[in-house]
Amino acid sequence: MTETFTSPLGAFYHWERQTPDSTFLRQPVGGQWQHYTYREAGEQIRRMASALITLSLPPQSNIAILSKNCAHWIITDLAIWMAGHVSVPIYPTLSAKGIQFILEHSEAKAIFIGKLDDFEKQRPGIPESVKRISFPAYGAHEGDDWNNLLRANPVAESQVPDPTALASIMYSSGTTGFPKGIMLPFKAFDFVGRSIAQHLNINSADRFFSYLPLSHIAEKAYVEMGVLYSGSSVSFAESLEKFTANLQEVEPTVFGGVPRIFAKFQEGVLAKMSQQKLDLLLSIPILSSIVKKTVRKKLGFGKSRAIISGAAPIPVALLRWYKALGIEIQEIYGMTENCGYSHGDHGKSQRLGTVGKTWTDIECKLSDEGEILTRHPGMMTGYFKDSETTSKVFTTDGFLKTGDKGTIDEEGYLTITGRVKDQFKTDKAKFIAPAPIEMKFSINKDIEQVCVVGMGIPQPIALIVLSAAAKAKTKAAVRKSLSQTLAEINPSLESYERLAKVVILREDWTIENGLMTPSLKVKRNEIEKIHAEKYSHWYRHEEEVLWD
Repeated sequence: MTETFTSPLGAFYHWERQTPDSTFLRQPVGGQWQHYTYREAGEQIRRMASALITLSLPPQSNIAILSKNCAHWIITDLAIWMAGHVSVPIYPTLSAKGIQFILEHSEAKAIFIGKLDDFEKQRPGIPESVKRISFPAYGAHEGDDWNNLLRANPVAESQVPDPTALASIMYSSGTTGFPKGIMLPFKAFDFVGRSIAQHLNINSADRFFSYLPLSHIAEKAYVEMGVLYSGSSVSFAESLEKFTANLQEVEPTVFGGVPRIFAKFQEGVLAKMSQQKLDLLLSIPILSSIVKKTVRKKLGFGKSRAIISGAAPIPVALLRWYKALGIEIQEIYGMTENCGYSHGDHGKSQRLGTVGKTWTDIECKLSDEGEILTRHPGMMTGYFKDSETTSKVFTTDGFLKTGDKGTIDEEGYLTITGRVKDQFKTDKAKFIAPAPIEMKFSINKDIEQVCVVGMGIPQPIALIVLSAAAKAKTKAAVRKSLSQTLAEINPSLESYERLAKVVILREDWTIENGLMTPSLKVKRNEIEKIHAEKYSHWYRHEEEVLWD
């Protein structure tokens, strides 16, 4: 980059001016790819910003975006900023109740409604007082039409926001209760955008593939900011059904996912070829390279040079499985409060089981209780309308209390050992950190999800949701598989940590039933509410592996 700018909006102006005919956004509609160059996107951004200005809203008004990822999502984000307002992303899978909470809490003046799976059920969550604007092409028809608003004269000036001004209020996914509105200024996105582009060596020739919610900090920081600060391009998935085909067509050079996505990819590969056969083929030198190349291409990773996993810990066994196929997955660590930017693998310095070292310009230390504390220029300014919680989450010297516990080795590698609040005490008065045990247990491919619990019983137990492959097996085969894993991991645990039972639950944990967050994290508290009263009964059961 040859010019200095201080915000993602300034970064867009740069590429709009320097490379106007380069592809910025690629959106599939009806099986056909629609391309938006920086110039073409800029025309729509400027016209939509003009339309927002004509609403005569107070400066820095909060404007929501409710949509799955698409080209118009990013166009809208930039238009909101260009009009001098604050964007409030909303998870596209939220219920009407969740949407209403965010719109009322954020005091949103308007909402953009776009690509959604079941808007009819979400519509009641939008108060009548909130102005509605609908994206084109995706089905929702509420309030003002996008194409009609584009008749406005485009904003001619390239307004640059103050770096300290609020850019977005990003609501947490509500793992432990009501979502909190995390306030991120332009300077936070500027710091993270520059840093990501530098550390991942992103340039204008790179291709991103966007499918994880842009309302989540990982996608916003590593995809939206990654593209804006490199002048590269981003393509979107048309639908879940076309996801695989779209990914193969795009062949992204930079790809990000959560552990569950990578586990699903693995499950798909093993559904077509057993692990035993795969191991055999990989052991034959000539066939090995062919198999690796074929699998990478089928997954859509044929041209990928940076593959990233974040948002939750990824099992070491899964990393090793991909590594055997020549696919190196880099693990990153961060959270919305620090703009998703803290630790990551540094090229060849990867150490499996850790989240790597701090990136440049990051300070990290542990509290006396082992809580991870971070500080850098990309931090939030606080929680919206919650100064009390804001004051509690920062130390007196400005470090963010992450809520995660960890250890740092002599070379600076950080290992996450669990959440501070996730610890529970068994009847033996022993505190258990469930996350490390869950990571060990998740090596078993028959397990889709796992939650280790134990309040009110002498030893912890594991609640399990079976993978699709396991559901096709006999109960005897599943019981044998889980018993073997139990026998393998229990000796590696302290005596009070050893799992007494494995309970297979009937109901999957999903976003729809409220047992997972929109960012695919297990809602431990909600699971405990449903099943806590059964712990004693399960603990006393004679079987080691049992069905609910």
